[in-house]
Amino acid sequence: MADGSDDVLLGAVSGAHGVRGDVRLKTFTQDPAAIGDYGPVHTEDGRVFTLKVTKPVKGGMAAKLDGVTDRDQAEALKGTRLYVSREALGKAGADDDGDEAYFHADLVGCILVSEHNEEIGRVTAVHDFGAGDLLDVLRSDADGAGRSVLVPFTRAVCPEVDIAVRRIVCVPPVGLLEDAEPEEGEMSDD
Repeated sequence: MADGSDDVLLGAVSGAHGVRGDVRLKTFTQDPAAIGDYGPVHTEDGRVFTLKVTKPVKGGMAAKLDGVTDRDQAEALKGTRLYVSREALGKAGADDDGDEAYFHADLVGCILVSEHNEEIGRVTAVHDFGAGDLLDVLRSDADGAGRSVLVPFTRAVCPEVDIAVRRIVCVPPVGLLEDAEPEEGEMSDD
């Protein structure tokens, strides 16, 4: 998020594409071409651009930003992050299986609690390394305080998600929340 507001990061300029001012974009949208579907984008320093996706390119999408007319201007934008307001995204709806879907930006900041309503931690990020979404949770209990744990974001592990109250109920798999290293003086099973 750009400044702590309800801005959502959609992508970043990764460089120039061609000589007429097109840019290469690294997109963070589920469908890379959809980065142009949310209306004007804005930068952290307040510049606003109308974005038109032109074609897929290696590592992202090529796009035209209004007012950017040559390669030097496009190259000067390298590293610029592009945001939209949260309201521009609308509701997440349902995924391909018909299950309720969530924007990663809505999950970050939610409190993860056990089925007995004991706080486990706070979601700091959502990752997808190819096998499904994982919630990166900063532990808050005394045993795991300050330690992050990756929690599978599946219906079995996270059966209840309430975005309105920023709460996710978690039924963790056995061993997920225990320390990986045996404490001093304890013996491992090896």
